[in-house]
Amino acid sequence: MSVILGIDIGGSGIKGAPVDTATGKLVAERHRIPTPEGAKPGDVQEVVAQLVRHFGHAGPVGVTFPGIVQHGKTLSAANVDKDWIGLDADALFSRATGRDVTLINDADAAGLAEARFGAGAGVRGTVLVLTFGTGIGSALIHDGVLVPNTEFGHLWLRDKHAETWASDRARERDDLNWKQWAKRAAAYIEHLELLLSPDLFIIGGGVSKKADKWQDLLVPARSKLVPAALQNEAGIVGAAMIAEHRLSAQPA
Repeated sequence: MSVILGIDIGGSGIKGAPVDTATGKLVAERHRIPTPEGAKPGDVQEVVAQLVRHFGHAGPVGVTFPGIVQHGKTLSAANVDKDWIGLDADALFSRATGRDVTLINDADAAGLAEARFGAGAGVRGTVLVLTFGTGIGSALIHDGVLVPNTEFGHLWLRDKHAETWASDRARERDDLNWKQWAKRAAAYIEHLELLLSPDLFIIGGGVSKKADKWQDLLVPARSKLVPAALQNEAGIVGAAMIAEHRLSAQPA
């Protein structure tokens, strides 16, 4: 059994747990610490270090980030402090924790976890995971291989910015009932189906907890669509998976 600590940085909370990367199961109860106001790098790194200390974890650590991550650097900061842009966050967290830290986009982490251990397990071809929450995250996976940093939440539907118009935050902001929200989400998914023709859509994020409210209303023309299975654990599991992948790729 290989156990790696996964940490998921969210807008309201930073949560973590050790993960058995062979099964995708958490091997200890998840621990959550509120995200510091403003989510500045120095404050967030301390919370990540607290989580490492909480679990007494001595090995590699995987961490998700709500933005573009390329070669360990954070290149966007939609819902966190702008000081993250261009920051070598792998190095920042590695120094703060004294552990080998690997960073991954939060939606990409959820996508990896769902494709291997969740609703996409055993599905060949193209799987598109969409996380509807504060924004809309996306993870594009083909035969188990991730295409990172797709950011399909930033597509435009004529004059509508997708995540501003169809996210779970937009549903709450505009006081939409589930049928009204599903009409927006369906238009967005129809556009993605036209562009990518995935074999399977997996719908995650905050709305996945209420799948009974919308599942019958989201029916793509050709693709299958299902709610995410791992829900709030997906980011933690995916973070651990990417850290394991980096470890296995290193020369012996």
